Amino acid sequence: MKPRILLLIAFLALMACKRELKKSASEPVLISNNVQYTEENGILNIQSEKFNYHFKENQLPFKKIILLNASMAGYISELGAENLIVGVASPEYIYSDTIQKLVKEGKIQNVGNEQKYDVEKIISLKPDAIFTNHIASFDNTYKLLKDNGIQVIFLDEYLEQNPLEKTAYIKLFGKLFGKSDESIAKYEEISKNYQELKQLAAKAKEKPVVLANEIYGDVWYLPGGKTAMAHFISDANAHYILKNNTEEKAVTMSFEEVFAKADQVRYWVNAGNHRSKKEILTMNPVYSKLPVFNKGKIYVVTGKEKEKANDYFESGVVRSDLVLKDYIKIFHPELLPDYQLTYMKELQ
Repeated sequence: MKPRILLLIAFLALMACKRELKKSASEPVLISNNVQYTEENGILNIQSEKFNYHFKENQLPFKKIILLNASMAGYISELGAENLIVGVASPEYIYSDTIQKLVKEGKIQNVGNEQKYDVEKIISLKPDAIFTNHIASFDNTYKLLKDNGIQVIFLDEYLEQNPLEKTAYIKLFGKLFGKSDESIAKYEEISKNYQELKQLAAKAKEKPVVLANEIYGDVWYLPGGKTAMAHFISDANAHYILKNNTEEKAVTMSFEEVFAKADQVRYWVNAGNHRSKKEILTMNPVYSKLPVFNKGKIYVVTGKEKEKANDYFESGVVRSDLVLKDYIKIFHPELLPDYQLTYMKELQ
C-alpha cells in the first residue's frame, strides 16, 4: 500500500511540475505596455496594441522583409540584418549607408511613399512580412496585401514615451530574425549605459532650466511632461519647464504663455532643423524676445543629417543611451569633457 501512495505522490508532483513549466513558457515578454509576445506550443504570439500575430516555427526567422517607416531601419541596422530588407518606402529618408548602398545596387527596391505604395511591386517581392506604423487611411491597402498572403505587422514605436521601452523593440525584431540572443545583449548593453549615464548626471551640482521644440504658425508645441523628451531632460538632471505636466503628447501654448515661463531658461533643445540663430529669426522674429535666445544656448537635432535623412529619427530611436549622453553633454559639459555630440548641434 505504501509504495502505491509514494507512486501517487510522485505522479502528482510530476504533473504539477509540467503544469508549472507550461505556465512559464506562456508568460509574456513585455516590450512595453503596448507590445508583448509569448511562446507556446511552438507558436510565437505577438500583441501590438489591438493587433495580434501568430507565427509557427516553420515561418521564422524571416528572410525577406519590407520597411514602410525609416524609424524601423534603426533596429535592423543595430542587428546587422540589412540583408533581410528587400524593399523600403521613401528611401530618401533613410540615413543608413548600408541600406542606401543596397538601394543603389538594386538589392532593395523602392516601394513608394506615404502618399501611395506600389502594391504590385510589394506583392512581387514576396516578403515574409512588412513592418509599418498603422495609418488608418491605408487600411484598404493593408487588406489588399493581407489578401495576397503578406503579413503586415504594425509597430507604433513612436508612441512609446519611455526611452528604454522604445529601445526594447529590438528584442522583438531579434526574435523574428533569429537573432534573439544578440538583440537581448544589445538591449542590455544600451540599458546599462543609460542607467550609468543617468547616475552620472545625478552628480551634477546645477540643474538648469530647459525649453523644447518650437512654434508652428502661432502655436508652440511643447512636449508634455510625460513624453520621451521630458524623460530625457529629467534623466539628464535638468529642469524642464513643463516637468509637472502629465500629458504624454504635445501641449499647445501661445508664445506669451511660453515667454512667461522662460525667464530662467538656459538651454533650448530640439529647436527644429535650423542652421543658425539668424535663420530662426527669419522664421519667427518673436524668438529674439526670449532670454535664452540672447543669453543661453540653442540646440537642434541635425548632428547626423544627410539631405532628407536624419539619424536622430533612425538609430536614435534605438540608441536611447546616446541621446541621453548628448543631453548630459549639453546641460553638464563638465561631466563628459571628451565626448562630442552625436545627434545634437549647437546653433551659432
